[in-house]
Amino acid sequence: LKTSRTVQNVAVYVQYDTQEYEISGIPTTTDVTITGDATSVTAASTINGKVVADLTNLTEGTHAVTLIAEGFGDSVSTIVNPSNAVVTIKKKVTQQFSLSYDIIHRDKMDGIYNVGTPQFASSVVDVRASQDTLNQIAFVKALIDVSNQVADFEQDAKLVAYDANGQIVNVDIEPQTMHVYVPVTSPNKTVPIEVKIKGTPGDNQAVASAVADKQTVTIYGTESALLDVDKITVEVDVSNLTKDTTVSQDIVLPTGITSATVSTISVDVKFGAGTTKTISGVPINYKNNVHNYKATQSDNITTMDVEVFGTQENISKINENDIYLYIDMSTAEPGLHEFEVKVEQPTTGLVKYSLKNNKLTLTVLGDQNTQQKEGE
Repeated sequence: LKTSRTVQNVAVYVQYDTQEYEISGIPTTTDVTITGDATSVTAASTINGKVVADLTNLTEGTHAVTLIAEGFGDSVSTIVNPSNAVVTIKKKVTQQFSLSYDIIHRDKMDGIYNVGTPQFASSVVDVRASQDTLNQIAFVKALIDVSNQVADFEQDAKLVAYDANGQIVNVDIEPQTMHVYVPVTSPNKTVPIEVKIKGTPGDNQAVASAVADKQTVTIYGTESALLDVDKITVEVDVSNLTKDTTVSQDIVLPTGITSATVSTISVDVKFGAGTTKTISGVPINYKNNVHNYKATQSDNITTMDVEVFGTQENISKINENDIYLYIDMSTAEPGLHEFEVKVEQPTTGLVKYSLKNNKLTLTVLGDQNTQQKEGE
């Protein structure tokens, strides 16, 4: 009594000079259906049979070939699926490529460490494939594994070719790995933590103070990223709050900063009765006057009154020198136009500035604005 069994994912072996020629169109695996008596089928399905694509008598070009099962024994018959393939044979050529790199497994390296510029034994590699395949290569990269590294290290990095879409291109790379020395540093700096209040408390309350339990934090990252960071700002939302409270707030790291000694701070927020005072005669400045226009105002208005809201203690510390009013001239054009007067809010948010009237009509002329601050 005959029976059949299908063995899946049987490897396909190519018989050809793959050192000198590139072969495409051959599947990597096929399914083989084995037929015979039960004992023979069972035995055949457990041995290491294979499927062969014999191209030995073929020349460069495209050919239809038959895939043949081998090694399953003479007591069974076999059917390969798929049993045919259209194969293309191309002569391999060698081309030199510059070597770049990718850092892999960065998540397995402590964030306090920074990877420096790798130093390779060679900056170029030889790649062998058909010219058509070589033309697909956008870059060849060394994959540098930084898992658990805490100091300078050396390794033989695997080399991989990619196309412009980041897909791997199957080619021969010589050498297959590249020896690399990788410096590991831990650049850091200590910066202040600044608490910034956002939102509006309820019941006409104002924030009297917001004090963090930690005043500084040591941050780690690239040298260039550290240069751009002079403080870490933590925002505390007090919307609709009215009573003293302690808020736990996560620290959000700026771009390029990989780690910090503090991840969360507690902020003690105290409230008080909100009140308002008016500061008169705050000068109006002009910013971003990229065309050096001159702006005039028919009523010669050069200052405005600013309302300051906060607790009595906090607003008593504010005078006109603390407030910066400005008109943004970046999109200004010659003629009569209405502009918005803007006010820069204090960084802490303990007091808030507002304008009763924030519109001003100006005549813009094509001369240098004598009111513009130097350097703006």
